[in-house]
Amino acid sequence: MTIASTYSALDLTGAFDLTSPARPELALPITLPGDVHAALLAAGEIPDPYWGENEKTVMWVNETPWSVERRFSATEADLGGYLTLTLSEVDCIATIRLNGEIVAETDNSFVRHDIDVTGKVRAGENTLRIDFAVAPDVAKARADAHPFPIPFTKNYQTNGLKGIHMNFIRKAACHAGWDWGICLMPIGVYGTMSLRKSRLARQESVQVDQVHDQNSVELSIKTRLFAFAAGEVELQHAIDGQVITDTVAVQQGENLVVHTVTIRNPKLWWPAGQGEQPLYELTTNLEGEVTTRKLGLRNLEWVVEPDEIDHTFKCRINGRDITMMGANWIPADAIPSRITPAVIRDLLDSAKAANMNMLRIWGGGQYEPDYFYELCDELGILIWHDFMFACMSYPSNREFLKSVELEVTQQVRRLSHHASIALWCGDNEVIGSLDWYPETRADKERYIANYDRLNSMLHRIVEDEDSARRFWPSSPSLGYMDFSDGWHSDTRGDLHYWDVWHSAKSFEAYRTVNPRFASEFGFQSFTSMNVAKTFADEEDLNPSSPVMENHQRNAGGNARILETMTRYFRFPRDFDQMVFLSQIQQGLAIKTAIEYWRSTKPRCMGTLYWQINDIWPVASWSSLDYGGQWKLMHYMARRFYYPVNVVAVPRQNEVPTNTRGTPVEGSPPDFIELRAINDTGAPVSIKLEVRAVEVGGGERVVFTGNAAVSPDAAIAVTLLPYADIAADEFLYFVWSDANGKVLGSNDYFPKPYKAYELSRPVITGSLADRNGEVVLTLETDKPAFFTTATVDMPGYFSDNSITLLPGKVAELTFVPRHGATVTAADLAPSLRIRNLAETF
Repeated sequence: MTIASTYSALDLTGAFDLTSPARPELALPITLPGDVHAALLAAGEIPDPYWGENEKTVMWVNETPWSVERRFSATEADLGGYLTLTLSEVDCIATIRLNGEIVAETDNSFVRHDIDVTGKVRAGENTLRIDFAVAPDVAKARADAHPFPIPFTKNYQTNGLKGIHMNFIRKAACHAGWDWGICLMPIGVYGTMSLRKSRLARQESVQVDQVHDQNSVELSIKTRLFAFAAGEVELQHAIDGQVITDTVAVQQGENLVVHTVTIRNPKLWWPAGQGEQPLYELTTNLEGEVTTRKLGLRNLEWVVEPDEIDHTFKCRINGRDITMMGANWIPADAIPSRITPAVIRDLLDSAKAANMNMLRIWGGGQYEPDYFYELCDELGILIWHDFMFACMSYPSNREFLKSVELEVTQQVRRLSHHASIALWCGDNEVIGSLDWYPETRADKERYIANYDRLNSMLHRIVEDEDSARRFWPSSPSLGYMDFSDGWHSDTRGDLHYWDVWHSAKSFEAYRTVNPRFASEFGFQSFTSMNVAKTFADEEDLNPSSPVMENHQRNAGGNARILETMTRYFRFPRDFDQMVFLSQIQQGLAIKTAIEYWRSTKPRCMGTLYWQINDIWPVASWSSLDYGGQWKLMHYMARRFYYPVNVVAVPRQNEVPTNTRGTPVEGSPPDFIELRAINDTGAPVSIKLEVRAVEVGGGERVVFTGNAAVSPDAAIAVTLLPYADIAADEFLYFVWSDANGKVLGSNDYFPKPYKAYELSRPVITGSLADRNGEVVLTLETDKPAFFTTATVDMPGYFSDNSITLLPGKVAELTFVPRHGATVTAADLAPSLRIRNLAETF
């Protein structure tokens, strides 16, 4: 049956006029969706905010009221029905006028506004105007009026910027700066801007619940329609060759319509590295309003149940308990108009290339656009999704809760059909923040009660709107209605472990905790030199210069990088080598943590390091530079997230358990245990060869053996006495499958690198075109550590920052980014090969 089309949509995106009552001399074009900063930049009215210390120079932008206006034409045909003005993301406090009449007032950038404008649009020319208030002023007024103080995070005050009460407005908290982010407070409209004509009703949301049986999946399709009046509408769903057409009686207001479809012999969706990601297309047609959604059929649950330790915390997918491997995600740019599908795909492709299967969308950022989640479905990347609350308390008055209820309800309904959504989490570190502020410490019971009002509402919404998914109260958290310290308990729930960075503990301290799921931990590095040169002059390339300190938002961060460097390495000879060395040590820190925690499987079933991406060019915890270039840690992540891996774990004594016997921090181990990890659903047999290699050359085999590793397991392969390793030796080990194919290699240095007398190797590298790819062949005359190849072209090598041994040839394939095609001749002029020994 064909459904008659009575729906149409008039696109309202495009050119608007930008003005400000506070700056009458300014009259500029602005493209929406977009933001004011981008328009001012394009017109030459402000300098690049990312350059030098320009952040302070452009602060006036967010302290200014702005207006955008455009004229649009409508025909009689456009007006022949009920009209809805849809603005999906208005950032943030704004008054919407249509033909001079106020039709809406907004104060939540996370809410989709569907405004009934029937009878307010005329045939011919119309005017749409949006007047933006000064969000920091509104936030302060609300905070001042609140009956008791609610303190706010002041991460951004490290650079002398004034504080903004971000907990009183619904906007990405990091827009006001963070300890890795610039303070811009962008203003604009993003996402959908359209005038929708409906005969009687419009689509509000389409959700799909899945019930899995042995050879079938039953889909419950829940369609919400908003009807302008009572009557009947024609609704159709099509999926997998099946079509449901229904005449639906509706009442004025919201209507819920449920249909069921059974998919026989379904193709199951798996996370990246565990199987394929088949997607079934669901098409919904409401009288010509056609929407499509792609569904991955998978049975996902979080298993939180008592065990011999305390409680498990793991993700079970299609019957398998799968270790989550990934990182935390923040908004892709501080200037919203720069966030595009191409930018997002590039970052997500790099996540998958590093063997990640999960990202955590952090609660101080934003709900991402639809295409983000569609790409995650396609790539097999699961999402731990915080709601947008972070690091501070929030008001719980009626007006605030009403706004948040609409926000979260809309977002859950928008996103719940995605296979990639794995978990809804109430917030980031809000419970922990009660111990950070004098006001909350002095009256903790009041602030816990205040917190519970909001958190309980979030829990209820998830139960009502997406009951198949688990709601997790906070990150970190020990569980439902548990307001105790989740930061230092490693027997249940998720853990944020920051003692290595914030408390300046050694990398070895990671082995003193045994989390069930490590959802946040990190270590900083400087951004790469070519990126630093996009915001700094040559004379500013010094860790203590004002410019470099402005591009370090964590108080004392540069000093921590350098102080740690002196523990493990000889001090670098110049700033370029300092940057290189900082990225080596960043990777080593996180490698230490993740290799150990993965080795404790099934105790630890997830590691999400902080963080994968940057919001602007800055010294930070990211493994990808601003712009998506791979830092050295991202290459190391690709290796420490190998599905089949072998790692070295120092042991204080010979104890046959995977969570005991790690050395007391600072003391030498008695043994080095080699542990094999299999995070696949099939058994693997590996051959492991371990060599003791002298840093100047020469090697001996210290172990050769085979191991059978069960699916989703970690086992001990061998114990090597620590005393048997000579003072100038390190361990280098390679593992192969039953067919002799090398699966990976790794190394273990018993002492800090500064303790070894490293020889300067002579490394030769040659580029060649081979079968449509560019291959770099590397050889060395002496052991070369963290051997790294770089080129100026956007892309990454198949491996990098590697241990290169004499007599062993390494071949690295170059992978272009952004769809580029390159040849060896393109890469050769900028090829640079570096290693640890050249840094001092």
